[in-house]
Amino acid sequence: MSLRLAALAAAALLSACQTGTSAPPPTGENEAAFDAAKFDAFIATKPTPDQFRATYPGILLVMPDDIATMEFRTDHSRYFAELDAQGRIVGGGFR
Repeated sequence: MSLRLAALAAAALLSACQTGTSAPPPTGENEAAFDAAKFDAFIATKPTPDQFRATYPGILLVMPDDIATMEFRTDHSRYFAELDAQGRIVGGGFR
């Protein structure tokens, strides 16, 4: 009986890991649909971080003081911003 109970507990724990609260993968821009000219024109307007997040919700905005991992990404899912003195995005890059 205790072996059956242990198996049920293990199954419950494993299913909880699969349905946890981790963030879903980016759902916005992807490599095939990404319009670089449109994105560059948007950055040229010197958007605020909030405007960036509203316009490109599928791209993780990494600010200069944020800590981020350095895994290699090729899907335009993470943008490292450069800011001006007013805190507006004036450049940066995908990494």
